[in-house]
Amino acid sequence: MVLATFSLRENYWEDFELLDDDIEFIYNHLLEVETPLTPEELISVLVAERIQREVQAVEQQKLDGGEVYLPKDQYEVDQKLVFPALGWEAGIVIDTRPGWNPDSGEFQVIKVKLDDGEEREFAAGFETHKLNDPPEDANDEMPTPVMVLKAHGDFLIEKMEAGFFANADFVRIAGKWFPRALLIDVNAGHLNLAEAVLDMAGGGPLPTSELITQIGLTSDENPKLIEFSMDLALQEDERFDEIGPAGEVLWYLHRLEPEGVRETPLYLQYRTPADYDPSMITPEMLTLVQKLDDELSEIDDEPVAGDSVLVGLLFPHLRAGTLPLTARVRPFFPTAYESPRIRFILIDGDTGEKFPGWVEREKGYVYGLEAWYLERKLMPGSIVRVSRTKNPGEVIIQADTQRSQRDWVRTVLVGSDGGMVFAMLKQVVTAAYDERMAIMVPDYDALDLVWEQRRENQPPFERTLVDIVRELTKLNPQSHVHASELYAAVNLVRRCPPEPILALLASRPWFVHVGDLHFRFDDSAGD
Repeated sequence: MVLATFSLRENYWEDFELLDDDIEFIYNHLLEVETPLTPEELISVLVAERIQREVQAVEQQKLDGGEVYLPKDQYEVDQKLVFPALGWEAGIVIDTRPGWNPDSGEFQVIKVKLDDGEEREFAAGFETHKLNDPPEDANDEMPTPVMVLKAHGDFLIEKMEAGFFANADFVRIAGKWFPRALLIDVNAGHLNLAEAVLDMAGGGPLPTSELITQIGLTSDENPKLIEFSMDLALQEDERFDEIGPAGEVLWYLHRLEPEGVRETPLYLQYRTPADYDPSMITPEMLTLVQKLDDELSEIDDEPVAGDSVLVGLLFPHLRAGTLPLTARVRPFFPTAYESPRIRFILIDGDTGEKFPGWVEREKGYVYGLEAWYLERKLMPGSIVRVSRTKNPGEVIIQADTQRSQRDWVRTVLVGSDGGMVFAMLKQVVTAAYDERMAIMVPDYDALDLVWEQRRENQPPFERTLVDIVRELTKLNPQSHVHASELYAAVNLVRRCPPEPILALLASRPWFVHVGDLHFRFDDSAGD
C-alpha cells in the first residue's frame, strides 16, 4: 500500500495565524493539565497539533480524491486521481494520447483538469520514472515540532500571544497563560489579608506562596493553579506591585515603595523638552551623543558584550541616587515579563555590602544609590562600574576609588539669586572621573533650591545655554568650551539630553565652532 508523504504548502509557518481551532485546542489542553504554561510550552504543543491536523487532512484528501497517480500505471478518461507531488491536489483525466521518448520508447500522455481549474499533462505507462517509488512511510517527510520551532519559534510565539491578548478568555501572569474561567476564586477578604501581611513585612517583597500560606488560602486544586489565581488577583488590585525579576514572582505594597520609585525624582524630570532641528546634528555630534549615553536620547545603541560597563554620573542622577537605564546599560540589570519595576540587590564591589535597588523600566532609571554615592563622596562626572553576577537578581557596583587627593576641578558656585559661577579650584577627589564631565558641587542645598524655584517657571532654554557658555569659556585660555562640558553644566540646573544643546550650538551664529566640538561665544553676533 502506498501511503501519503507529508508536506506543508510553501510559507505555511510564515503565514501562521491563531485560528479558532487553535484557541479551542489550547483551552482544552490547559484544562487537562490544570497548570499555567509558558508561551514556549504552549507553542510546542500547538505546533505538534497543527502538524497532526495537516497530516489528517492530507490523508482524508487522498481518500476523497481518488487513485494515487504513479507514472508507471495506465489511466482512462474520467478517472479521478490525486497527485502527491502537488500537495495531494485532485483532478480528473479529460484526454489521453500516445507519447514517445528516444530513451524510453512509447508511453501514454494524460491530460488532467485539476480541482483548481488548471489543465496539465502527465506521463503514464512510464516504467522508469522516479515518482514510481514514493516513500512507504507518511512520517518520512514530516517536520518535527523541534525543527519548526528552531526555524520559526519566535515568530510563532509572537503571533500566538497576539491572539491571546486579543481574547479576554486568557490571562497572563509572570509570562504564563491560563483561561480566566478556570481560575479559583480569590475574594476581597483574601486581598485585604495579603495587604496586612505585606504591611507587617515592611511592604515586601514576599513570594506568592508565602502570602497564600499566611492568609490561609486553601483548596483542593492544583497548587500551581492556586498560585496563578492569587497572582492574577494581586495584579488586578492597584495596592500591589509585582516586582520580581523574570522567572520570580515577588509582591510589594505600592504605597510603601520608595518615593523615588513611585514618582520620578525632580532631577530626572524632563519637564519642558526643548524643541530642536534633528537635521542640525552632524555625524560628529551623533558620535558624541552615543558616547554620552543619555537615557533621554533617541538612539539605537548597542548593548555591551562584556561583563561590566562604565557609567558617568550626571548631576541629576547623582542627586536622585540613580543610574541611567540606557540600551547599553539595561542588559546588566534584571528585567521582568510585565512589571514596570523590579526590586533587586546591589552589591558593593569593594566591601560586599548588599542593599536594595529598583529598576524603573518605563521611566528609564535604576533607583537606590543615594546613600552609596554619599558614602563614596562621588561628584558629577564620577565613573561607576556596573558588573553582572551569576544571580540575575544581583548586580555589582563599584567606584574606582583611590586615596584622596587634591585636583584642580571645575567647580560651581551658586549665588543667593540662583546665578551660577564656575571656577577651577583645588578639591579633594575620592574616585576616578571624566575630566570633561566633572563638576564639583560644594553646596548641594543651593542647587536644590534652584531646581525647586525652576520647577514651574523654567527660564528659556537658550538663555540658560548662553549664560552657562559665557561662564565656562572664562575657564579656558582660548575662551572656548567643549560640547560635553556644556551638556554636564546645563544638567546642573535642568534635565536635558545632549541633542537640543548640540542642535542649538550648530544653528546659532553666536556659537562659533572652532573644531573637535569646541565652541566659543561671539558677543558681536547678537545677544
